[in-house]
Amino acid sequence: MERIMVIGCCGSGKTTLSRKLGEKLGLPVVHLDRIFWSPGHWEHLSREEFDQRLMEEAAKDRWVMDGNYNRTLDLRLERADAVVYLDFTRWRCLWGWMGRVVKNWGKARPDMAEGCAEWFDLEMAAFIWKFNPTNRKRYLEMLHNWQGGKVYILRTRRDVKRFLKQDFM
Repeated sequence: MERIMVIGCCGSGKTTLSRKLGEKLGLPVVHLDRIFWSPGHWEHLSREEFDQRLMEEAAKDRWVMDGNYNRTLDLRLERADAVVYLDFTRWRCLWGWMGRVVKNWGKARPDMAEGCAEWFDLEMAAFIWKFNPTNRKRYLEMLHNWQGGKVYILRTRRDVKRFLKQDFM
């Protein structure tokens, strides 16, 4: 595995898993949130600028890339040789997101653009609540039909721990 996509709902642990995979496999980690948001404030880049930055990262030979950004899934799937889908319940994701908010309140996380401080947002809570009904079926179908490499669907934290203990070489 040289180019790994990590997808799933906010709060599922995409960033943590990506970081651990990157460390284990010696791969650079690309956080899509970090390239989507402008440094200093919660304002996103233009579609063109984001796409350019994403294409530059995806064109590289080796990476772990975390984030959904549904509009760009196909582009990244063309380059990926493995996909990890964190298929967690909405309750698990809400709990993970709220823990992240509390832990990082008022600070920008390392996977986020500088100056984009963590805060509680009801719109984000609603997005997480609606994520599985909106996306899960489509994600599972997409991954079932994808012929580009290995697919790992992890449904619990225990699955993630077992996955990380594997010898991928």
